[in-house]
Parts: sequence; structure tokens; C-alpha cells
Amino acid sequence: MGGTWRAMGMSFLVLALIGLIACVSCQSDGDDSSAKVFDDNFQIMWAEDHFRTSENGQVWHLVLDQKSGSGFKSKNKYRFGWFSMKLKLVPGDSAGVVTAYYMSSDTDKNRDELDFEFLGNRSGQPYALQTNIYAKGVGEREQRHTLWFDPTTEFHTYSILWNAHQIVFFVDQVPVRVHRHTKATRNVFPRKQGMYMFSSIWNADNWATRGGLEKTNWSAAPFVSSYKKFHGLGCKWEDDQTTLLPCANSNNASARHWWDKPVAWTLTKKQREYYRWVNSKYLTYDYCHDQSRYSTKPVECSVAPWD
Repeated sequence: MGGTWRAMGMSFLVLALIGLIACVSCQSDGDDSSAKVFDDNFQIMWAEDHFRTSENGQVWHLVLDQKSGSGFKSKNKYRFGWFSMKLKLVPGDSAGVVTAYYMSSDTDKNRDELDFEFLGNRSGQPYALQTNIYAKGVGEREQRHTLWFDPTTEFHTYSILWNAHQIVFFVDQVPVRVHRHTKATRNVFPRKQGMYMFSSIWNADNWATRGGLEKTNWSAAPFVSSYKKFHGLGCKWEDDQTTLLPCANSNNASARHWWDKPVAWTLTKKQREYYRWVNSKYLTYDYCHDQSRYSTKPVECSVAPWD
């Protein structure tokens, strides 16, 4: 295990040393004072006895055992913004266990959704990160990356940038996926519904690890994923709204809403270098290239991540 992670870590260190550091200042963790306790932002969805928090409310834990998993959702919906959370994933033998961190309109058949899913593995094997995008109830846009670090020993930041021009999934400062809003993709770009933030942990050993071949080792339970420092910089949204709030209007975006200003409409030069690096070395599956599923590429697969 140590050799695998060290090799991956060295690749990332070399990249960092040549100056490929994200340049949008707001994409750091920011002032910790803006990271609220759990009750300020979220509510438990089920199995309260499988949710734990630190005494000061700053660190949260979701627990999975044979009885149940657990999950939480934000109290507010948002339409556009920057959303980040620090996660530390289930250590050890986590095959079959999925930790999800995602945004969703929670509107059944017509839902929009932006997914981070962390797929556990046998001890010593790297975690797989699966991202997915639903638009108008249609998903099946999976991409998978192997994480280039051990996500179980320290907290790492996972973020979603969502504005009228692009959706970007970040791991720490690295943009791993871009979904652009263009004339060609306007029908597959989530933009008309507000979305909640969610996270959950559950048993998915029928598919999560090696297509379901690796089953959950319940003798290793309980499985615990941990969270802290949620930053939700976005426009709150009510379902009866019919127009964007001023803070989500690109013509009116203030400095406080950097995520809807031109600097956030496309990747910077250095972010593009990160994107090329991570997708050349750690992308293991892309639905765009899966001819067994798509004889004709989905329209968004022909759109470049930037102009």
C-alpha cells in the first residue's frame, strides 16, 4: 500500500513544484469562520443513531453497519455557486462501501444532479472516484478516476463550481471534470432547477467494487466517513422562483460572487494543465468512449472542456 501511494504522491508533487497551482483565490478553503457547524447548514435524512458529531459541531461522521447507513442534506437549495467540503473516507477494507457527496434538485423523474461517489476497495488498493451528471432526469454520464493520494488518512477538499457557463468538479485544487454550457449542450446542462447538497454512506456491494465482485466485509464494520468545513457560496433558491436572483446574474455579479464572474467561466491556464495531467494519468473510465453503451457519442462528448 505504501509504495502505491508514494508513487502517486511523487507524481503529484512534481506537478506542484512546476507551479501548477490553481490561481482563483476563492477556491481555497477560505476563512474557517465561514464554515458553520452542522445544524447551521444541514439536517439528517435517516438513521440519526448512525450520525455523530464532534463536541464543537465542526466535524461530522456518517456510519455504516449491517443495520443501516446514514445521510444528510442541506436546509437550503442553491442555484449556481461554489460548494466545497472536506472529507476523510472510510479506511482499511472498504470494498462495497460508497460515500456520496452530491447536489440534487430532488425532483424525482426530472431531477438534476451532480455527483461525487467514492467507491471503496480492498485494503491497499486506491479509491475510485466516480462523477456523474444528471440533467432532466437522465444520467449515465459516469467518469472514474483513481485518486492519486490516500483519502483515508487526511481530509481533502472536494468542490463543485456551477455557473451558467460550466460545471467543474475539483479534488483539492485539481479540476478533474468539466461540463460546459454551449448551444449544443443546452438541453443537457443543469441550470433551471435549484439543488440541495447531500451526503450519504451505504452498502453498494452489488456494483461498487469491481462491478460487484468484491463484497462488503462486515467484520470490518462500522465504516465511518468524516466531514468538516462546508463552504456554500451560492444563491439560495426557492422552488416557486421563476427568475435568477441578482447574485446569480452574470451582469450583476459582485466581487463576493466570484464564481459567476468571467474568471470562473472557463478554466485558467494553470487549471488546464492540472486537468490534462489528471485525465492523462488517472482517468480509468469515461462513458464518452464506451461504445458498448453508446453507439453514437452523447452530444456533450464532442464539446471541448474549453475553447
